[in-house]
Amino acid sequence: MIKQTKPVSFYQTVDNFFEKAAPYTGLERGLLDQIKVCNAVYAIRFPIKITNQKTGNPEVRVIEAYRVQHSHHRLPTKGGIRYSNHVNQDEVMALATLMSYKCAIVHVPFGGSKGGVKINPWEYSVEDLEKITRRYTYELVRRNFIGPAIDVPAPDYGTGQREMAWIYDTYRTLRENELDAAGCVTGKPVTQYGINGRTEATGRGVFYGLKEACNNEKDMKKLGLTKGLAGKKVVVQGLGNVGSYSALISHDEGDAIIIAVGEADGFIYNEKGIDVKKLIDIKQTTGSIMNYDDAKKSSKEDRNKVLELECDILVPAALEDQINYTNADRIKAKIIAEAANGPISSAAEEILLKNGKFIIPDMYLNAGGVTVSYFEWLKNLSHMRFGRLDKRYEAKSTENLINLFGEMLGKKVPEDIVRKIAKGADEIDLVRSGLEETMINAYNVTHEIMERKNIDMRTAAFVNAVTLIGQDYQSMGIFP
Repeated sequence: MIKQTKPVSFYQTVDNFFEKAAPYTGLERGLLDQIKVCNAVYAIRFPIKITNQKTGNPEVRVIEAYRVQHSHHRLPTKGGIRYSNHVNQDEVMALATLMSYKCAIVHVPFGGSKGGVKINPWEYSVEDLEKITRRYTYELVRRNFIGPAIDVPAPDYGTGQREMAWIYDTYRTLRENELDAAGCVTGKPVTQYGINGRTEATGRGVFYGLKEACNNEKDMKKLGLTKGLAGKKVVVQGLGNVGSYSALISHDEGDAIIIAVGEADGFIYNEKGIDVKKLIDIKQTTGSIMNYDDAKKSSKEDRNKVLELECDILVPAALEDQINYTNADRIKAKIIAEAANGPISSAAEEILLKNGKFIIPDMYLNAGGVTVSYFEWLKNLSHMRFGRLDKRYEAKSTENLINLFGEMLGKKVPEDIVRKIAKGADEIDLVRSGLEETMINAYNVTHEIMERKNIDMRTAAFVNAVTLIGQDYQSMGIFP
């Protein structure tokens, strides 16, 4: 039992989880120490001339930024870039470490990495954000910290397709003769060598993971819940990219009831359910979920109490350390689905497990993003979109089969029905299918380890990941 009376760092939390799982891996201490440490840390400071958004005057700011490569057991390394005032070296190291384990769990051939730029992106103009992004990319290129076979960034908190397009364009300019330059970054716009389904990928992965967990009748019975996601009451903290898609897809495709959503300016609650699509539209239009009318509303000061609401499933989709030793005992949800990175501290997890909660860990549940990033990277290296070769062939084969059955029955199948059924898979169909397959397989492997070793699911996920990485190192002949 981890006793805690003061906050611990995010990196220390990850380290605590690692050490809890280490005895179950059967790996020798030297190998465990190698797997645990970050292999390379690049801390950057660079000046940028920007326009002060309050005064309108030009000024020079020194930007603090990082790129951490946790493990080189497989290359390239892979991990997002976040823009936040909270960025520091400790946080980026923790996120890079989680990325290594995340990649191992879903069997994508990457080591883990992460990047961070210490800015509040909403305080800068688009022009200044572009300057910062391009300069950050330049710094990574000159130190050989980016490239399709070296280290491949992606979006994270505070970044998106736009920033990834700037990174790609900068890299291509500096490496103009590199054939596979588009593979230097993922999460790009589809029009610039991105892939359909990447924007929704992390949230959709959360849905697939939740659905698989809720389909385990034995686990649900222990929690006093019925099998299946349909009808379960869900609370979501954070309506950014991950939270919005997690909520929307869980509602639309899983028939879950989203009863509350929390953000920095408060939370809204409606026991009968919130119209998630309407809520997302309102946030995009007005900038705040608090303008949603058909719900009870909290004050800004009480925003964190959204975590303590009575519900079946709690989805923390904001930042790390949201559930800690100060509030863990007040969590009423039976299932906690970590859509964000590190939302539960190590000490809080001990309390939650003691209280009978079922935790689906971040290193598995939000791996949808890196899974589809892998698909995008493969697309960039192959220089061909998914489905191009076989879509029409599949459609024609299905059409011939339908018509054959029609002839056998002595009836001609109407053309509109044939066209509706005989449809080859588009890129988005293949991406979603591959993501669902990945999330289901990873869940079942981790769940099997959990049951076999009689441990909690996060510890099982660490055992799974660390064992797989250890096997890579052992195959190199470095460790016995």
